[in-house]
Amino acid sequence: MDSLELPKRIFTLGEEPFPIKSIAYHTDDSKLFSAVRDALHDDEYEELKESRLGVFLKFKEMDFGWASRLVHYMLCFQLNIKKKYELWSLVGADPVRFSLIEFEQLTGLNSEYIEHLENPRCEVTNEMASFWERIGVSVDVGPSSEQIIRALKRCQERSRDDRMRLGYLAIFSGFIEGRKYSSATRASLARLVMDLERFENYPWWRVAFKVLMDSLRAKNFTKSYTVDGFIQVLQVWIYHALPELGANYGNPLPNRPSPPLLAFKGGKGRKCFKDAISIQTMNCWEDEGIYPWTNPKTHVVYVKEESSAKSLVVREEDIERPSKRARIEAPAEPRSEDILDYPSGAIPYARSEASIPVSGVDKAYIEKCFKDLTDVMRDGLGRVLRR
Repeated sequence: MDSLELPKRIFTLGEEPFPIKSIAYHTDDSKLFSAVRDALHDDEYEELKESRLGVFLKFKEMDFGWASRLVHYMLCFQLNIKKKYELWSLVGADPVRFSLIEFEQLTGLNSEYIEHLENPRCEVTNEMASFWERIGVSVDVGPSSEQIIRALKRCQERSRDDRMRLGYLAIFSGFIEGRKYSSATRASLARLVMDLERFENYPWWRVAFKVLMDSLRAKNFTKSYTVDGFIQVLQVWIYHALPELGANYGNPLPNRPSPPLLAFKGGKGRKCFKDAISIQTMNCWEDEGIYPWTNPKTHVVYVKEESSAKSLVVREEDIERPSKRARIEAPAEPRSEDILDYPSGAIPYARSEASIPVSGVDKAYIEKCFKDLTDVMRDGLGRVLRR
């Protein structure tokens, strides 16, 4: 029997790009949701929070701790899967999947399939034109978060329906679309808010998932990057996919809140997430990725000068580097990592001899194995491999 041809990694094992900065995002805007809380009456806010979209308000109230490095490394451990709207990360004995199924299970949002999902039919009526005028937005575009905040600050004398519409639009702009503060939302979707029941029951999970995945597919993980959409759901997915890591780093809440999106408070801080999830993988999986290490081989040596200042300098001994060389002053103690000049597109970091080798993962750092994966992930992997 011929062996299966397994998907390759995106990055070679041990050569995943180091995060330059924290992943930037536009969701969970404190100003936007503070304006919602101040503008709506108590009963209106509770009604909004108990609606199908209220899970986003509950998530906001949790003060969830964003762990950028954890999400970054899981993205860098991806496999090169052809399906556009699936993400597979190889950690533990088997890959774990993030798809529409996992997104629905985590958020509990409506999963109904409809045609013309992102361009629903919605007639522009006089009532709609009047509402758009009242919030200071052209009827041809959707309101931005900035415009929604301004409208919320002057809506106390408006009707109850108008206040509820602004609350729903805040969730749409702040979590589902999750774009830049001043960027307009899509008018075709924002117009649905004129019918509050239709807006609440729309399959927003599909819209939110597509926004997030389209943004991720366009990113270069070797550089700093900003993600549109509800990226925090990826962090919660990691906690559920790797239960031991979730228990140690995710600050799980008691009594298993529902939906699963609300089961963890997250955790901030620079923890060794790469060491925590860089574990022994399947022997049949190749270490090489489709984007291997492309930086010229660099050997960094710390040399102590015999000057009165007793400073340290770094001597760079490179293979096939340009003739121009530089000497870089360093602090009193040598650092384990020094960012050097690198060509465009290359992974922007190098390791010293004292640190973990970039050519592979040091087994001394591999302590745990997370194997508790769901059956749906295994079945999905089998379908991918058969194809």
